[in-house]
Amino acid sequence: MNIYSNKNIIIFGLGITGLSCIDFFISRKVIPKIIDTRKNPPNINKIPSNIEYYIGGININWLSKADLIIISPGITDYVKIIKKYINKNTKIISDLDLFCQETKVPIIAITGSNGKSTVTSLLGEMAKQANIKVGIGGNIGIPVLTLLKKKYELYVIEISSFQLEIIMNARFLAVVILNITPDHLDKYPKGFVEYQKTKLKIYKYAKFFVINQNDPLIWPSKNYNYNSYITYGINSGKYQLNTKRNQIEINNQCIIKISQIRLIGQHNYLNILASLALANLAEIPLSAILQTLKTYNGLPHRYQLIHNKNNVQWINDSKSTNIGSTIAAINNLHDITGTIYLLLGGDSKETNITLLKPHILKQNIILYCFGKDGKKFIILKKNSMFFQTLEECIKNISKNIRSGDIVLLSPACASFDQFKNFEERGRLFTRLAYKLG
Repeated sequence: MNIYSNKNIIIFGLGITGLSCIDFFISRKVIPKIIDTRKNPPNINKIPSNIEYYIGGININWLSKADLIIISPGITDYVKIIKKYINKNTKIISDLDLFCQETKVPIIAITGSNGKSTVTSLLGEMAKQANIKVGIGGNIGIPVLTLLKKKYELYVIEISSFQLEIIMNARFLAVVILNITPDHLDKYPKGFVEYQKTKLKIYKYAKFFVINQNDPLIWPSKNYNYNSYITYGINSGKYQLNTKRNQIEINNQCIIKISQIRLIGQHNYLNILASLALANLAEIPLSAILQTLKTYNGLPHRYQLIHNKNNVQWINDSKSTNIGSTIAAINNLHDITGTIYLLLGGDSKETNITLLKPHILKQNIILYCFGKDGKKFIILKKNSMFFQTLEECIKNISKNIRSGDIVLLSPACASFDQFKNFEERGRLFTRLAYKLG
């Protein structure tokens, strides 16, 4: 039985998620209506000819007759407005809610300010190594509803805070909040507390919680069953990094040495611990887990050593779009004999950038700042430099680098002021590193 038949369904938002919702309903012989407040939404030419759409505003008449409204992530500001015009029986849900209603396959959900794409990808590779048919998507790559087109034995889903804002009836085998650091605060009028509350909401829908024992910001309330907790951490937790012995342990027993792992940096070792715990909950064999850790190189633009010439290291961490991620990158650098040239700038998203100050003062770091909010960063440390563009920064750095130096692109900002996305920014850095390094 098609539960959506004879329903007035509206898809609000015509991004990638909106298109996947259209496809979902058409495959079930249901014709939805589309609303997008933008005058020229990007995917308007991809709407099938038999589907009505309304752009450049809100169609109050449609909303008043709707039975079900699916909201795309990132436009949840409109929920309060929508609620003014709908009747009391109208349901407002997300694509994640639809997804969870449609499948009984175990779902593992990963969120956090930083590291979620790496953990999603790493866990997916562990499952593939074990010959488990795994669907990987969500905020990374493929929309969740598109994953339903194939049969899988496990889903590994990345979830953003924007998706969590509108989630209503999801169901997960296990979840992890990797960390909560200031990010997207321009979207949260009540600041960090509101952002944190949105992230913590995910525990409500999970059977098991994988929790960093060292991070009090991600602990759920005392209302949850402690038997649902699986802990990890630095020198603590069931899954731990033993820093004295340089090894990963489960229940204090070594399973792999750090020297055997391809990923580098303490933040990545925490990502590995979270992935280990989730993999065990998904019943992925340890042999497949360990083989993956020995071969997995990580995702592009995530603290990636892309060039090393004349003993000068160039590290591409363009994915660092917030302060917390940049702090993690800086803290990975130990016993550096030369100078660290740190590239900062872009759109800071109203973040408190002074949180960076104690970390950049600890080491021999020179700030090279660029972009829309670059001038905000130069006040953090004496002798900082500002140039309009990333390319100008690197040209200047290339004249001064010496053996033992590190050039680190970890901008602490979104890229949209000057680039299409963080990938484009990272590719430019890589090209310039090879050209000028």
